[in-house]
Amino acid sequence: ACGCDQNFSSLPKVNRDSVRQYLQFRPDQSVIILHAKVAQKSYGNEKRFFCPPPCVYLTGHGWRLRQEQLKASGLGESSCWLFGYMGLDSSADPRTDSFKLSFEEQTDRRMFACAKTLYISDKDKRKHFRLLLHMYHSGGQEIGTFNSRLIKVISKPSQKRQSMKNADLCISSGSKVSLFNRLRSQTVSTRYLAVEDGAFVASAKQWTAFTVTLGLRSSAFSVILYICYGCVVQLVCTDSGVVLPPMVIRKVNKQHACLDVDEPVSQLHKCAFQFRDRSHMYLCLSNEKIIQFQASPCPKESNKVLLNDGSCWTIIGTEVVEYTFSESLTSHPTTISPVPVINGLELNGGGHVAMLELHGENFGPHLQVWFGNMQAETMFRSARSLLCVIPDVSILSDEWRWMRQPITVPLSLIRLDGLIYRSSYSFTYTPEHSAPIQTNCTTERTADSNSLIDTIHQEFTRTNFHLFMQS
Repeated sequence: ACGCDQNFSSLPKVNRDSVRQYLQFRPDQSVIILHAKVAQKSYGNEKRFFCPPPCVYLTGHGWRLRQEQLKASGLGESSCWLFGYMGLDSSADPRTDSFKLSFEEQTDRRMFACAKTLYISDKDKRKHFRLLLHMYHSGGQEIGTFNSRLIKVISKPSQKRQSMKNADLCISSGSKVSLFNRLRSQTVSTRYLAVEDGAFVASAKQWTAFTVTLGLRSSAFSVILYICYGCVVQLVCTDSGVVLPPMVIRKVNKQHACLDVDEPVSQLHKCAFQFRDRSHMYLCLSNEKIIQFQASPCPKESNKVLLNDGSCWTIIGTEVVEYTFSESLTSHPTTISPVPVINGLELNGGGHVAMLELHGENFGPHLQVWFGNMQAETMFRSARSLLCVIPDVSILSDEWRWMRQPITVPLSLIRLDGLIYRSSYSFTYTPEHSAPIQTNCTTERTADSNSLIDTIHQEFTRTNFHLFMQS
């Protein structure tokens, strides 16, 4: 299923200039899938729809360019629209077992759709599954198939104190979460914490993934990887970077916030968020607005405060999966699948024969690794491994040997028909700043004029984990 049998006979001219132009204008097409990490199983005839519902965003102006190309080829306006089907990976026929996604354009020019009625029945005995998204142009042209990450099936939220044996049910610092509020357990009343135009809102339609990070803790624990009740946390919008003030996460039991519970936070737990710098003030929703609610101390139990409905949130871990590609160098619409994904890099050797091994999924012999606009000699090892020779930096710039700044280039995979798969990885060539200082006159080691080139350090970085500040 690596797509090697595709016909690449009428190849476009993929050269350094065309790739340089792509890198300059970035006519990308991105498919972003947001989904929860766990799904509650439906028993008998009930349909317990996934909450929050899996949703898809399409970003990048490459989508508009492709629509214009389709129109120019004689297809009518309605044949260029986009639609999709989302279902479970056990589905035999995506068109019958799945939810049809109709994309709508938003104010920020992103296209959005969500699958509101997906569920997993108790007839499906698997402990994990994936979601599959099948994308099409309305003229019938298939765009490709994109899958979610693994989703764990649970029967109901765990009320037991979590141990590290169930680490996948705990919520770790630095992971992504979604928060929703449901009045009187009615599905129609569900509101999601979301960010719109830089402001926090309670949305009935869209949800935002937040990175939850650990702040200081009131009791004395030195190293904590998992979020526990009583911890100070911060919620950062993964999309816009907008952040809420530091808050203490509290366990909720029968509409009371418990002030003395310090166990790990578990998937689908009910919780409340107390603003750290304001006594008894809690994150709350009122219709679409996010407000602060003043909780009342319980007269008989000093370790509890009484909340209102809008202050009780359900927390769940989420995933954000992004696929980015560009059809700008291909001559006609083509199937994107299977989308190669790079999961890690490994440097082998050094000097003039430095090699880079790419670990990932869906690799094939029809892919070439490119460092910026430099094509690397690429060897296909397996669907999970590609090996390439790191191009000499002098191809990029003859003057580099006299320069003193690192040069960072993006890593891409380009298919033989010109389809570009952009990765989240970059590669940095780092010059030696000076030759070693010779303290002893009799030392035979001398600084060769080419030592700069010979002692290149190649380093790779991943977005969000920059070894170098990249502007």
